[in-house]
Amino acid sequence: MLSEGGSFMKGMVMGGIFCLVLSLISSFNPIPKSGTEEHHHNHHHVKAASKEELQKLSDSQAQHLTSQVRVYCVIMVQPKNIVFWATALDTWSKHCDKPVFYTSESSKALEAVDLKEKDDWVRLRKALKHAFENAGDLRWFFVAQPSTFAIIENLKYLVLSKDPDEPFYLGKAVKSGELEYVEYESGIVLSHNALKRLVSVFEDEEKCPERGRALWKLSEDKQLAVCLKYTGVFAENGEDAHGKGLFNSRSVDSLITDSMKNNPTDVVEGCCADLAVTFSGMSPNQMQVMMFGVYRLRPYGHDFQDWLTFYPPEGSDND
Repeated sequence: MLSEGGSFMKGMVMGGIFCLVLSLISSFNPIPKSGTEEHHHNHHHVKAASKEELQKLSDSQAQHLTSQVRVYCVIMVQPKNIVFWATALDTWSKHCDKPVFYTSESSKALEAVDLKEKDDWVRLRKALKHAFENAGDLRWFFVAQPSTFAIIENLKYLVLSKDPDEPFYLGKAVKSGELEYVEYESGIVLSHNALKRLVSVFEDEEKCPERGRALWKLSEDKQLAVCLKYTGVFAENGEDAHGKGLFNSRSVDSLITDSMKNNPTDVVEGCCADLAVTFSGMSPNQMQVMMFGVYRLRPYGHDFQDWLTFYPPEGSDND
């Protein structure tokens, strides 16, 4: 029987409730919404395949797809945020097929690719170029900050039936003026084709300057969108089959708190999608609790014989 992420959502809600209790105890204040969240993306949408669509696949087709969808995680870190760095290393990144941490300067405590670059935009460019050149046969790329918690299996479900040789650039798509871009804090997904185009335009200083020549400095996610736009790649919003967004710029406990107020009769449905890929603004403690809720906690009666299964990378020591 195909499970469309229901077991993940049950675990996430339980984890979210634990996070909520933890936040009340520690007086943790969730990161507020950024101003850009008011401008929701309305035009381009990438939806996960529905259960009915996937059930039409034969067993051999399903097995082929699940074995082919592999993700290279580009995780941007800095020594000043070493607790978040260590937590990402210990939790969700273990489920990436190839998790690689990129840092502004080396750390004796943790291993990462030292880009020796302080500027955020230049560092991101270098990281993406390095990822493209070292991905091997991996065809999907996920870019994240260490305070983001990602459920890689749900990301794989989202792109399961998508062709990485097509230019996909997706996540939580928002609009700022005339520019549509994918929010960095919610995680950015790039297909191999999109990253190939991006790396190519990096060489064009007129279209995609390394240091920038604008009167004001754009954020990295906006810079990325501008450069991709020159290659014909545009921001797309990642959604489930019902149109519910999968990339969140807020923590689970914050979303559940709002849902308790606004949807008291159906908190789960009002909170987030069953196939949610990311949550952001997470503290290290919250990420550890999420790891328990998503990967270890199993409600009574859970059927482990789900039809669609993504096996974790071999030797990853994952939960």
